[in-house]
Amino acid sequence: MTGTVSDDVLLVHGGTPLEGEIRVRGAKNLVPKAMVAALLGSEPSRLRNVPDIRDVRVVRGLLQLHGVTVRPGEEPGELVLDPTHVESANVADIDAHAGSSRIPILFCGPLLHRLGHAFIPGLGGCDIGGRPIDFHFDVLRQFGATIEKREGGQYLEAPQRLRGTKIRLPYPSVGSTEQVLLTAVLAEGVTELSNAAVEPEIEDLICVLQKMGAIISVDTDRTIRITGVDRLSGYNHKALPDRLEAASWASAALATGGNIYVRGAQQRSMMTFLNTYRRVGGAFEIDDEGIRFWHPGGPLKAIALETDVHPGFQTDWQQPLVVALTQASGLSIVHETVYESRLGFTSALNQMGAHIQLYRECLGGSACRFGQRNFLHSAVVSGPTKLQGADLVIPDLRGGFSYLIAALAAEGTSRVHGIDLINRGYENFMEKLVELGAKVELPGGDLV
Repeated sequence: MTGTVSDDVLLVHGGTPLEGEIRVRGAKNLVPKAMVAALLGSEPSRLRNVPDIRDVRVVRGLLQLHGVTVRPGEEPGELVLDPTHVESANVADIDAHAGSSRIPILFCGPLLHRLGHAFIPGLGGCDIGGRPIDFHFDVLRQFGATIEKREGGQYLEAPQRLRGTKIRLPYPSVGSTEQVLLTAVLAEGVTELSNAAVEPEIEDLICVLQKMGAIISVDTDRTIRITGVDRLSGYNHKALPDRLEAASWASAALATGGNIYVRGAQQRSMMTFLNTYRRVGGAFEIDDEGIRFWHPGGPLKAIALETDVHPGFQTDWQQPLVVALTQASGLSIVHETVYESRLGFTSALNQMGAHIQLYRECLGGSACRFGQRNFLHSAVVSGPTKLQGADLVIPDLRGGFSYLIAALAAEGTSRVHGIDLINRGYENFMEKLVELGAKVELPGGDLV
């Protein structure tokens, strides 16, 4: 999704350390997928710890279009999803709801099982590099689906019950792994998926499906085996907390010289990030309720960093941390191996006074699939540099939050355009900024 100057602008007056406490709820990369999984059940499901973010609202609307009743549960952040009366949805309505999200592609398997057909419109999402959906359709064909291109999207049919198959992913893609899981659980026979993604959010989705009655085993070599069953029930599940949002606030504490307690953050899913945070010079303290992150004073340290699939350093952690690295002493090297265009956000940081040079070569680590392919996927960050306020147009979700961090760490005032995009993955982020003492306001002087 390309950032454009729009009415959703935030004025950020930088130079104030962020201090205080915020809470993270369920993971953006799990909750919408668990909502889709409810389609597979023959009974209602209960999903707890649900954040109020745009991706959740998009999926809620799409489920309701298909006849699923979605209502609040008894506790805050709880949804009850009743798929008893699943039905076909109007193509125009699907398109209107789905234009800003890629999640509708994951409706394919469940709808093929429940209705025998599905329609998937053109897909949105953040513009951070190639995220081809063709592989999703190839997988569905292997299960026995037929796919026909129609005006505005793809029409899928399952003339017979979908059948288990053997699939090897060329890259351990999270989305492709989710597609296979949501399709294989009700397919006839056994599905073997090798080179699968094994992120904590994937494990949590497997927990959801197992609660529904699925039979899924995960081997240590990234192989997942799913034995199809004839029927799934509902689930009662508390979503794991959002480790990506927690790391974003941790980087904000580091970049602004602040001190933030992230209630809900968990050590186990963030161990790789915590090691890197400590290497840079950040401090943290873990208790049973969350993690406190702070800048202990003194200079930050330059590091060499390479993103990778789990259990490596997550690509979604990279952009916020790069802002903090502009304040580290020396040369930091960042090698992005997951999304080829994810370093494009650094041009705005350079306009603010950062010194970041991008390279096509694989720097500071092993060769990756982007080497020799003309992508600017490595960065050298020279610091520390003083950042100055600027006009910023948000390019994507994580890049957008990174611009907010940069604006908060900078001297002077920044105008940040396109802030609504941040609502895709950060619940009540403007209210949280105010709670942490950030000096932000809407144009015209209205306080957030």
